[in-house]
Amino acid sequence: MNRAIIKTDKAPAAIGTYSQAVKVGSTVYLSGQIALDPTTMQLKDGIEAQIVQVFENLKAVCEAGGGGLADIAKLNIFLTDLSHFALVNETMARYFKEPYPARAAVGVAALPRGALVEMDGVMELLD
Repeated sequence: MNRAIIKTDKAPAAIGTYSQAVKVGSTVYLSGQIALDPTTMQLKDGIEAQIVQVFENLKAVCEAGGGGLADIAKLNIFLTDLSHFALVNETMARYFKEPYPARAAVGVAALPRGALVEMDGVMELLD
């Protein structure tokens, strides 16, 4: 099996026993990203800033893995308050163009470090 660990200083370092992403063949499995600033490792304040930082973190990991956000085939979004779903959609439209990835949005009771949003995904690198 052709497997590689993806790591970049442009996204937050792992805060647990996981890698930022793992590439297996042409598929890159992106670990969950919360709104930690990669330089300070501090959580951004407010839902809008958190959503933007999460997309920026995902973008950095995608680029380190040899792709970009447009290569994400499946995106999972976890929100502590589903009333922020419209803001996620609005912000996502600034980062993604059609065709959009498959996606799930799930309401959760809590996220690491008190984050309001977390996202993970699967990126497929095409030749």
